Amino acid sequence: MEKNIVLETNFPSLKLFKQGKVREVYDLGQYYLIVSSDRLSAYDVILNEGIPNKGAVLTKISEFWFDYTKGIVENHVVTTNVDEYPEECKEYAETLRGRSMLVKKAELIPIECIVRGYITGSGLKDYQRTGKVCGIELPEGLIESEKLPEPIFTPSTKADIGDHDENITAGQAIEIVGSEIYEKIKTSTMEVYKKASEYALTKGIILADTKMEFGIVDGKVILIDELLTPDSSRFWPLADYEKGKSQASYDKQYVRDYLTSINFNKKPPAPALPAEVISNTTKKYEEALFVLTGKKID
Repeated sequence: MEKNIVLETNFPSLKLFKQGKVREVYDLGQYYLIVSSDRLSAYDVILNEGIPNKGAVLTKISEFWFDYTKGIVENHVVTTNVDEYPEECKEYAETLRGRSMLVKKAELIPIECIVRGYITGSGLKDYQRTGKVCGIELPEGLIESEKLPEPIFTPSTKADIGDHDENITAGQAIEIVGSEIYEKIKTSTMEVYKKASEYALTKGIILADTKMEFGIVDGKVILIDELLTPDSSRFWPLADYEKGKSQASYDKQYVRDYLTSINFNKKPPAPALPAEVISNTTKKYEEALFVLTGKKID
């Protein structure tokens, strides 16, 4: 599967700016180039095997959502058309095609902006322990996968590779970014989630939760990174939804569930993924793309 993974060494003449868990960012002078690999991260651990077509799926889904929500908040996308990229990218055009974005250079706001419409994952664990999520008091008696009375904004720290993001309160987030920026990213996150979740329901998908990232360009807060993908969101089939249990999903929760079943300790080194898990994960990602956007991977 490794041949499916796009690594920074594929582009030796480009200037690597940053390597993330699943993406590389290159500095092209006026712009950044973001390349989505087929790597998969689960519990903040990069798995050994790639998920074929994953990078292309993430790029197409992000492109769709950035366009769909641009009326709410500006984003960093310049173009995904490789033929419009700077000259230094031309020799890598076919590798970059379909899995990269040319974007504005933004100063990163160091907060993961998470919105939860349903109680699950780390939010459920916090709630079971304290009755709260990120300091937000919730009604008593909520159960796994239950819809919340209203979506909640639950920021977290943005961890480096190998570290874990940590849920934080609104007060802690304000200490990091200031009250003005906090209110802007909170409002934008909630409005994007509302519009996207309503759209997803028309396609038979519950958008249970998602995380977004923001940056600053010319003093303006804009959406950056990826948006509403199976890597950054939980997508549940509406037809199969039933509160009180873990849900079927179109996202990497399938891989998390497998890792939990083999008692993975959530620390490197990652265990090998069986071929069936890899194949099924590709199908789930591609199905999410098709159901949401009507598009397929070429």
